[in-house]
Amino acid sequence: MDLNQTPGLVCAHHHLYSALARGMPAPRRTPAGFLEILELVWWRLDRALDLDTIEWSAKLGALEALERGCTSIIDHHESPNAIDGSLSVIADACAEVGVRVNCAYGVTDRHGAAGAAAGLAENERFLAAGGRGMVGLHAAFTCDDDTIAAAAEMASRHDVGVHVHVAEGEADTWEQLQGHTADDWWLVHGVHLPDDHGLAGTIVHNPRSNMNNAVGYSRPRRFANPTGLGTDGIGADMLDEFRVAFVKAREDDVTTTPDDVWAWLEPGWSLFPEACDDRVTWNYEPMDPWRLAYSPGVSPTRVEVDGEVVLADGVAARVDPAEIRHKAAAAAQQLFSKLENL
Repeated sequence: MDLNQTPGLVCAHHHLYSALARGMPAPRRTPAGFLEILELVWWRLDRALDLDTIEWSAKLGALEALERGCTSIIDHHESPNAIDGSLSVIADACAEVGVRVNCAYGVTDRHGAAGAAAGLAENERFLAAGGRGMVGLHAAFTCDDDTIAAAAEMASRHDVGVHVHVAEGEADTWEQLQGHTADDWWLVHGVHLPDDHGLAGTIVHNPRSNMNNAVGYSRPRRFANPTGLGTDGIGADMLDEFRVAFVKAREDDVTTTPDDVWAWLEPGWSLFPEACDDRVTWNYEPMDPWRLAYSPGVSPTRVEVDGEVVLADGVAARVDPAEIRHKAAAAAQQLFSKLENL
């Protein structure tokens, strides 16, 4: 591989539906903590989603990922008023752009037993139809024990993991997951997990999101679990996330090296081994972690996925970026109109 090339980057935790959230109407009051951020911002947003806004948020998110050299996304989705078929809408939208996606619907009991059942059914429908994904859970603290057990059973039956938020905030209890987890589970955040938590799986670190939500620093190097790197919906610029993850880790432990943090990309490549054969050509060389940690403004000029050029001279080749941005902006306005009444 040339000095200005890398494999396709992988975002290990994304919420593609958040691509339309920029500029959304402000909540009724300023959230005073993590739970209020969920209640007043994100749970309000996901209730307003329909299949049309899901489609355009996924297309916009996939386009922006491709433009940053990210060829594969591990997505976690919730849209309680548009559950059935939502994962297929996301998968089809990403495929149109030329980006791979692993989909999961975040099952929760926040909307009652019927809502949890519908979420489980969407995961089952998508996986049974051959979709690439995991079984999603929102977080243990929003799920009944029976729901967690059902998700774990479904994941085992389909030979996939469970994609779940874990110990993100102090009120985000995680003990209900004990006895259910396996090595293929995706444990997102882990900020308030103790060192000896005993959960199996990959812990996915999302440094910018954790800082934005003021939930604390997870110190991921303390865990025996593998560590992945995600964005939690703040785009899919994995080089930018790598830089933030590095300086945050360095602040905590000055012995941290760029190589230590670059290794957090490995679980994404393990879940998407094809991305290792993708070719991303950058406007910078050498693409060495020790240089990239201190070099902003590095951008891809060409991206090949499965041998197909899907980005040339920095512009997406399969789709019209201007059209996607225009239609996504219109979908965002529809979404914002709904939010005014929620």
